[in-house]
Amino acid sequence: MNKGILLKLFFMAAALVVVVMILITAAKTDFNGAVAGLTRPKTYFEQFFVAGGPVVWFVLLPMSMVTVYLTTEYCFVIRRKKLLPDDICGTIADITRQAGLAQLPVRLAEKSDFISVAVSGAVSKCGGDLSRMRSMVIESLQEQALALLRRIEWMNIMGNVSPMVGLFGTVLGIIKMFNAMAAVGGQPHPSQLAGGISIALVTTLWGLMIAIPALTIHGVFQNRIEMLASESAEQAEKTLSQIAYTLREQKRTEQPKSGPGQPIAEIPPKSGGTIRTSMPSS
Repeated sequence: MNKGILLKLFFMAAALVVVVMILITAAKTDFNGAVAGLTRPKTYFEQFFVAGGPVVWFVLLPMSMVTVYLTTEYCFVIRRKKLLPDDICGTIADITRQAGLAQLPVRLAEKSDFISVAVSGAVSKCGGDLSRMRSMVIESLQEQALALLRRIEWMNIMGNVSPMVGLFGTVLGIIKMFNAMAAVGGQPHPSQLAGGISIALVTTLWGLMIAIPALTIHGVFQNRIEMLASESAEQAEKTLSQIAYTLREQKRTEQPKSGPGQPIAEIPPKSGGTIRTSMPSS
């Protein structure tokens, strides 16, 4: 199985275990608080997890886990060492010099960096047409960059949706608070309003805690992808120039040598006779 799939399954399982443990702990805390009459001071866990209610437990907490998982995955995928290795141009030039242009797609099949994918695809489709290869390499680099940008768009979605979910919890908490006021004739005890106020404030806090890192990370990865794509275009131009030079050198060495320095083959005389020259009689 692919290592990337195993890594994804590991983070998903870890996130699921964390969510289940938090839900179990929240249920125990509610039960213990009800038994003790809420006489002890609340811990941070009770203030920021339990008091948020189902909006935090079932929506915002899983969204935060997904954000952490996506951030970790992108840190492994969107790296200079993976997308633009330092020696990739020299490697492609060496393969072309040693094995020929036709062997590039085979030799670069296991590489996933920008230039290897672009050059191998262009060689497979264009053969030795360097002018067409150049345009296809640029198109491939743009497609790879757009694919990564679409991939990190999930961080942008998380950053934009989480404040809306927090606002939903805020409205829900205010509605709960007004219902508590209406139930006692407009003069409730402060403890009766605590639940609604907790939901209103904690859900907003969670929404901002998810949105700020998600949007920041999305901007960082977007700038990194655009920078690496721009540098890859420059390196790809140098790589194609090296390939063209290598092909010219190979054609030059394959041409037969001819010139004044090469000996001229003599024509042997016919066997069985001598060559005579007759002079015209006067």
